Amino acid sequence: MNRQLSSVNRQLTHMSITICFDFGNTRLKCAVFSGKDIQQIIVLENDNPETIEQVIQKYQPKKSILSSVINHNPAVETVLKEKTLFHKLDHHSKVPITTPVGKPDSIGADRLALCVAAVDLFPGKNNLVIGLGSAVTYNFINKYSEFMGGAISPGMEMRFKALKTFTAKLPLVKADWNLPLVGYDTKTNILSGVIIGMAKEIEGTVDAYEEKYGNFNVLLSGGDSQYFNRLLKKKIFADPDLIFKGLYAISEFNLS
Repeated sequence: MNRQLSSVNRQLTHMSITICFDFGNTRLKCAVFSGKDIQQIIVLENDNPETIEQVIQKYQPKKSILSSVINHNPAVETVLKEKTLFHKLDHHSKVPITTPVGKPDSIGADRLALCVAAVDLFPGKNNLVIGLGSAVTYNFINKYSEFMGGAISPGMEMRFKALKTFTAKLPLVKADWNLPLVGYDTKTNILSGVIIGMAKEIEGTVDAYEEKYGNFNVLLSGGDSQYFNRLLKKKIFADPDLIFKGLYAISEFNLS
């Protein structure tokens, strides 16, 4: 009897599992959800169908969703369609926001997921979502759940690489969060310029939105959000997993 109950419990758990795939320019990742809760986040080595099949085999999800801003292996979608109830995020997806912008089909899937997460967490509010990835994206959703657009600027790694690529002698520097305001050598000068410069850019952008729209929530997402949040004076809700929460909400809209 205990074995039978254990088997039933496992089946129920598997039925509630959703895997959300996020294929970004820097990393390929997925989050395993049991119900609405993230159980695990996995960094994928590649987008080979065999890699995806291993994840599916291990977690036995009922549903899956893919957000991709790269030219990924199309066989990935075939695997997900065969093994799960699958949805690919694009401008045709059903979402709880409207997009009164010039070309809604040009909105990146990652930005769309961040906007949905904000509306899901703070409905009926003005929200500015800042995504820290290969690029820094500013995404404004008003209290009527309309995505108004925003801005895009180079991300942290892009700024480090640009200084190396477009100069003769500057080195490629990696992020170090123990940095001074006033750099005392080449490395710390670059760290201060890139990281503190980004923090001040974020604060200045938030100030500009505040002048125009008054009160609104500011949400910061991406792997480095917790570090940047420490450098900001503004009250900001930082959640590195925000994109996955948005993907889960979209999967529920489209697969339920």
